[in-house]
Amino acid sequence: MKLEPYTDAVLTCDLPEYRLCRGDIVKLVDHHVALDGTEGYSIEVFNALGETIAVTAVPISALEGLRQDEVLCARPLAQ
Repeated sequence: MKLEPYTDAVLTCDLPEYRLCRGDIVKLVDHHVALDGTEGYSIEVFNALGETIAVTAVPISALEGLRQDEVLCARPLAQ
């Protein structure tokens, strides 16, 4: 699955070290390939006010594109 940089995507897994949960929306910053050939993306995550709360890299398997049948919602940052 190839996603376009600077678009939104959905996490398919929790990232507890950043207090992020499956289903959270992320912004794709850059596509990259690790030395072992694993594809991934650098992502940036924003709170509801548009402030950056996390920047990290994830494998492509941790992301999926947004779908038309999904609804956005707000939740408190996981504790």
